[in-house]
Amino acid sequence: MENEIELINGCRSGKDTARKKLYTLYSNKMLAVCYRYTGDMDAAYDVLHDGFIKIFTHFNFRGESSLSTWITRVMVTQSIDYLRKQKRFSQLIVNEEVLPDIPETNDAGSHLSQEILMGFVAELPAGCRTVFNLYVFEEKSHKEIADMLHIKEHSSASQLHRAKYLLAEKIKMYRENEERNG
Repeated sequence: MENEIELINGCRSGKDTARKKLYTLYSNKMLAVCYRYTGDMDAAYDVLHDGFIKIFTHFNFRGESSLSTWITRVMVTQSIDYLRKQKRFSQLIVNEEVLPDIPETNDAGSHLSQEILMGFVAELPAGCRTVFNLYVFEEKSHKEIADMLHIKEHSSASQLHRAKYLLAEKIKMYRENEERNG
């Protein structure tokens, strides 16, 4: 842990060697986080770049969580800001329609590679993808998500349901295709 303290102090004092080490340690993991939210690799790189610029210009890590958790939070916020600027949240307001039942998928995605599953998540519409990521990966409640995205709790719950439905459909179609091509 001493190395992490040195790294934090180096970043606080603006040392390029510390910044480079921080970027090297966390950039791949954070690129995956950004991609999970944006669903687009070019956009993920842009968000990653902007996120690290924000970190390096305003290194305000207070030690209330792990460094990794703090950097992840910065990248999630940066991703949500990017989506908001791209006006990708316009589909977040869900009609009070009856939501379809989630199709049965035996043992969900347990036999799918993480890469395939993350690809399916990336293909979700922006609103569903964002709520799904915040709920599943960041472990936020619907109230917290609603506050973050400036939507109603019901909209958050509806988007999560829709995301699960769409993912289950994608998994089902993938499995059927696998069986056919066998």
